[in-house]
Amino acid sequence: MTDDGTENRNRLEPQQEERRTVPRWPVEIRLRQAEKRLEVDFDDGRSFSFPAELLRVESPSAEVQGHGPGQKQIVAGRSQVGILAVEPVGNYAIRIRFDDLHDTGIFSWRYLYELGERQDEIWATYLRELEARGLSRDPRRGGPVFPGRGSGCG
Repeated sequence: MTDDGTENRNRLEPQQEERRTVPRWPVEIRLRQAEKRLEVDFDDGRSFSFPAELLRVESPSAEVQGHGPGQKQIVAGRSQVGILAVEPVGNYAIRIRFDDLHDTGIFSWRYLYELGERQDEIWATYLRELEARGLSRDPRRGGPVFPGRGSGCG
């Protein structure tokens, strides 16, 4: 539970990433701009197809995840978000540039793999949290992206 009484199960904690004993490496990454999806095939044969909206609202950036436990922000109004580009970050991650100009999240291979494994659970939690706050996925009526906060870092 977070300080405001909401569940925080969909956040991928850094310690969860570190528990995976065998790191998974992508063998192919495909950006499907028209479909607003990113597809990632991993070396163990698993493949994940991520909607841009999910990647945006679960960005591992400080702007979305905060600087510590319980600080995750619920990002509303992103149902139409697309991906402009995917850029490598060393040999361990990618940076995704979204068309809402968010580009500060570094998506490690481990983070992407866990997000893929838990995609349905994370998405369901996100939808419940939007509803609980009276927010919407629709950009025309999404409500404040960061209620009670000015612009943040990340």
